[in-house]
This record gives sequence, C-alpha cells and structure tokens, in this order.
Amino acid sequence: MRLTHVWLTDFRSHEAASVELSDGLTAIIGPNGSGKTNLLEAIGVLSRLKSFRGASTERLIRHGAERAFVRAEGVRDDRPVLIEIELAPGRSTVLVNKQRLNKNRDLLGALRVTVFAPDDLALIKDGPAVRRDFLDELMVALDPRNDLLLTDLSRTLKQRNTLLKQAKGRLDEAADLTLEVYDSQLATLGMRVTYLREHVLAALMPRVGRAYELLAGTEVSVVATYRRSWEPDDLADAIADARTTDLARAATSVGPHRDEIALRIDGFDSRSEASQGEQRTLALALRFAGHELVTEHVGEAPLLLLDDVLSELDPGRATALLSNLPEGQTVITSATDLPELVRPDVVLRFPLSVTDLAPQSTVVENGVEKGRDDVGNSENPSSEGPMLTTDPAIDG
Repeated sequence: MRLTHVWLTDFRSHEAASVELSDGLTAIIGPNGSGKTNLLEAIGVLSRLKSFRGASTERLIRHGAERAFVRAEGVRDDRPVLIEIELAPGRSTVLVNKQRLNKNRDLLGALRVTVFAPDDLALIKDGPAVRRDFLDELMVALDPRNDLLLTDLSRTLKQRNTLLKQAKGRLDEAADLTLEVYDSQLATLGMRVTYLREHVLAALMPRVGRAYELLAGTEVSVVATYRRSWEPDDLADAIADARTTDLARAATSVGPHRDEIALRIDGFDSRSEASQGEQRTLALALRFAGHELVTEHVGEAPLLLLDDVLSELDPGRATALLSNLPEGQTVITSATDLPELVRPDVVLRFPLSVTDLAPQSTVVENGVEKGRDDVGNSENPSSEGPMLTTDPAIDG
C-alpha cells in the first residue's frame, strides 16, 4: 500500500497535523522535539496498531485530550484505501474504507512498514527477547495469520505460569489435569513458532550478509544461530522433564519464549565483542534484510520509515545507507538537511506552523525546493465527514 495523506488529531505533541507524502522519498526536517518521530510513530500505528517505541496507548494521546485520531489515505492495487483509527484508554476503534473491523488483527497486512530507529542498537546489545520479537514481527509481516499463533502461545504461557504460581509447588488432581492441557498446547504451539522462526532466520541471513557488506564496504562473515532452550528435539518431552523444576520456580523454563538468536561477525560475538559501529551496522543490515525478504515474499515493498538514523552513523555508513535505499516509498527524518547525494521528492519542514498547525512543505524539483500549496491543510477531507464519532470500539 502507498500512503498519500496522513492526518493526526491529539496524537502525541500534535493537536492537529496534515501531511502529504511522496510516492518516493519524503524528508521531514526539523530540530529535536518538533514532532518528527511522532509522525512516523503514527504511521507505524496505522500498520501495527501499536507504537514502535513501545509506548502504551495512553502515552500516544496528547496531554489533556481524551482520545487521539490517526487517519490516512492511500492506494493499493490501484484502489483507494482509507484507514481510520481512534485511540482511547483501554480500547481502539479501527475502520477501513468506513467499515468497522471485527477484530483489530484484521488490519495487519493492510499497510506494512519497516522501521529504522536509533533504538535498533538494542537488537544487538540487549537480551534475547528483543531478537525474538524481531523475528516474530517479521513472521507477522510475511503472513498476518501468524499474529494469532503468537497470541495463542502468549496466552497459553500466561495461563500455565498462573497455574504454577497458584499450585505453590504441589498439584491436586484438578490442577494436574489442567496443567496437562496447557503442556500439550504449549508443545504444539511452541514447536510451530520455533519452526517458523528458524525458517525465517535461515531465509534472512544471506540477505543480512549482503546488506552488511554494502553498508560497511568490506567483506565479512555474519552468522546467526538459533538456540532452542530445550533438548532433546521434542518440546513435549522437554516440558514433561522440566515439570518439577517449573513447579518449584512457578514459571515455565523451556519453550520458544526462552530461546536465543546468537549473532557473530567474523566469528566474534556481536553482543560482547563487536564495536558499536559494527553493532549498529549489523542492526541496520537486519532491518534491510527483513525489508527485502518481505518485499520478495508479498510482492510489494513495505513503507520504509527512517527515524533520525543518520545522526547515529559515521559519514561512510550514512552515505552507503542513503545510496542504497530500496525502491518504494520512504519517509526519513533528520535534524539537518540531507546530504547533497540525496534528492527527496518532498521536504516537510517541522515544527508545525502557528497559523495552520501543519508543517511547512516544499516539493523538490531538480534538487531545488519549491513552495507547495496543496499540503498543510489540517482538516480531514470534508466529503468523508467527521472521523469516528459514532462507531463503537472493538476489542483486541
């Protein structure tokens, strides 16, 4: 899907904002704190119904407002698409082309995004949960039905751990029978998730190697190992063997929620032995590779969101990144003008104007910025009427 317009109302710092995006590269230029990342975050919400910064729904609503609205128009398969989201504490309301979705999950796949952010360094430096989440997000981008699988696994783990805590080290007959059910569900769901992660990782790594060499300008060996948290191969046997331990700890000790993805650069552990420059390059390479994998699998490039990544890169890597942006729609934020080698189609100047609460916008032709009159109107299209004023909210 290609986005053409985005409107925000009471989202983060934006009381009202309207932007028009280019089919190619849109640059959002402005000082820190001017709301650039908030706009990218809103686009991410349109795709995933959650913040890529890990913020709760309450934090997405502007201080003093009761709810926030994100609205976007786009084109998919030559057909117009309208996505509307109302965010309120404890609920979200989603409409696509004025039709209320039965489940929020049904939005997944309508708009795919790939996000590059300064926090991506956590993919390498932080614990295994971040890398598991990265693979899980890729699984959902490749096939939105995988979101239900991951939700079922998470619910089963939560139920099992609750039962283990309630048992306090001892099981009566009823609790034992219930635990058997959870064990069976965990084994089935856990093996499916594990196989999918391993399959995605195997498809991803050749692309990671190529992306790393492109960004670093040198040949390296990048290797990933998926380490299961159990032996032997059958998860059901491992769960049964760990039951005594799990009862004593009141927690589930084996399963895909405990697995690790180890990354090595030229044989060195990327988390503890690589330089920060190497770690940042590897994080970018993972995002690039995931973007390429999804593009090839679904036949359409995700919208690429680059949030202030240039500030974290040395000039050589920044040049390599900008020189090798994939085809498709891209939105990049920066506190300073982009290097001359980059020719954005549209430049949006933040912060918002006082008069119309919209960013100053210019079209770029032959490297020269020109004024734009049709961008910056903060009103939603009048033909569509008020946004989400009467539709009931839906549960997760």
